[in-house]
This record gives sequence, structure tokens and C-alpha cells, in this order.
Amino acid sequence: MGTEGIGAPIPSRIRSRCHPIEKEPMLIGEYEHTLDDKKRITLPKAFSKTLGKKVILTHGLDGCLWLIPESGWTPLLEQLQTLSIGQADARAITRYFVGGAFHLETDGAGRILIPEELKQSAGLKKTVVFAGVSNRVEVWDATLWKQYKARIAKQADAIAEKLGELGVL
Repeated sequence: MGTEGIGAPIPSRIRSRCHPIEKEPMLIGEYEHTLDDKKRITLPKAFSKTLGKKVILTHGLDGCLWLIPESGWTPLLEQLQTLSIGQADARAITRYFVGGAFHLETDGAGRILIPEELKQSAGLKKTVVFAGVSNRVEVWDATLWKQYKARIAKQADAIAEKLGELGVL
């Protein structure tokens, strides 16, 4: 895994895996919820059906957590298994996502318990944002989410331009 940045070409082995999600409902939108004193949080009703009762919660990128329906975990694992274990970056990213993952089940009130390790990793405080990102939900501390969105908003045109050069947009 390099640090080539947004202007780097997408390798063909990755580009070939990029396909539109047509069979599964998309997770979209942004919802604020409150983390209770027992580290439980209610999942947004808009995501409940798609996520199901059993979910995977793991480290994400950019300071968030990834909440993935159990059915969506297998494709991610399959992609990670295609990486060479001979490469340190491949081993590291697999450990990061898989080693840091937790199987969770929603309770009768539609809540999940955020493991302390993941809560600290993402800097979750009281107010949490669930952001639907197609096939996963990102879980952010509300303050960090607002800062991230402001930073990306300033770069959106430049990012779109780079992606357009790659034929993505």
C-alpha cells in the first residue's frame, strides 16, 4: 500500500473489482445519535433493515469506524485474502481491519454496544454520526465528522477533477 495520493492511477487489479452495487440496498444519509453511559448506541432506523441484526464493527479509515452488515463482511475478507502475505503493508491492513473487528448483534431496542477499544480508536464522545457510504456505515465522533466534512468540502472540486482524469467521474 503506497501513499501515492488521489492523482495516482488505480491499479487494474483493484479497478476490476469496482462494480456498481445493484443487488443490495444502499446505505446513504447521515444521522446523529447519542452514545449512552454503557457505550450503547441505537442504530438509525433508516439503516436497520439493510444492516440486519448481526453486524461487524471494525476500524475504518480517516478516524472513523466501519459498520458492515454481516453479509457484506465476506466480500471485504475476500478482497483482503487476495493480498500477498509476503508484503508487510498487506499484512498490516488485514490485521487492522480483521484483527480489530467485532461481531455485534443489535438488542431488542436496536442498539449495539461499542467495544471500548473501538470507541477510543475513533475518539467517540457523546454525540456520534452514522454516515451511510453505499455498502457500509461509517461511525464518527460528531466533532471529528464536521471537521472532516469541512476539509473535504474545500477539496471536492480538485478531487473530482483528478477522478475525472482517471475516468471515474
